[in-house]
Amino acid sequence: MNRIEKRFKRLRKKGEAALIPFVTAGDPKKEITERLVVEMARNGADIIELGLPFSDPLADGPTIQAASFRALKGGMNTGAYFELVHKIREKTDCPLVLMGYYNPILKFGLKDFARRANEAGIDGTIIPDLPLEEASEWMKVARSFDLSNIFLVAPNTPSERIKRIVKASTGFIYYVSVLGITGARAELPRELSKGLERVHFFTKKPVAVGFGISRPEQVEGLREVADGIIVGSAIVKMLSEVYEKKGEDEAIKEVGRFVGKLKEATRR
Repeated sequence: MNRIEKRFKRLRKKGEAALIPFVTAGDPKKEITERLVVEMARNGADIIELGLPFSDPLADGPTIQAASFRALKGGMNTGAYFELVHKIREKTDCPLVLMGYYNPILKFGLKDFARRANEAGIDGTIIPDLPLEEASEWMKVARSFDLSNIFLVAPNTPSERIKRIVKASTGFIYYVSVLGITGARAELPRELSKGLERVHFFTKKPVAVGFGISRPEQVEGLREVADGIIVGSAIVKMLSEVYEKKGEDEAIKEVGRFVGKLKEATRR
């Protein structure tokens, strides 16, 4: 049982949903990411998704695409990512999930990537462009280094495929709230609760929901039907805007306060 599984087990006993904020490593610079992750954990983040920037982030909308490009321009790469995670891990035991695309992993070498991720302190991976049907080699390697394999389920995923996905997933299952790309949305689909219930029908593993969630009220509305709630674009946008206007310290503080409000909304 790794840190992700332990965290969900603890939260279930407390009757809380997990808050899972996302930030892009190296945006706007790696020193800020290090401080920000620690601040988010201090303000109640239960699990943190740390994006490995990539030049062609297919699943991401304009906000996270821009963050990836800023990070890459600032020199973030796979080696620098692992160094950053190692520094973060020295300051917090909050579970960390790498969200990235398969090309950099494949180029780095599956075994070397998994080993470095484990040594740095990563607990699991989300690879949006690696479908279950093509993931067997990575799953085997990741399992040997105690990395959770977190797969995505979409609203239109057939039931038979959901069964296979939940069986293969470890850590948690990522339910995509909408068809399309990431990005904050004013309104979430009315059928979202039914979609989450459909996934829960096939598994007792934790199910977390992401894509489009941006406000505490939305989190509060989902806490009864989701084991975890993922907030990404709203945080990335806030970080960028406050950093440009007020600087590093205030940006970290404001994001930390926002994470605290989101976390409060997860408590039943």
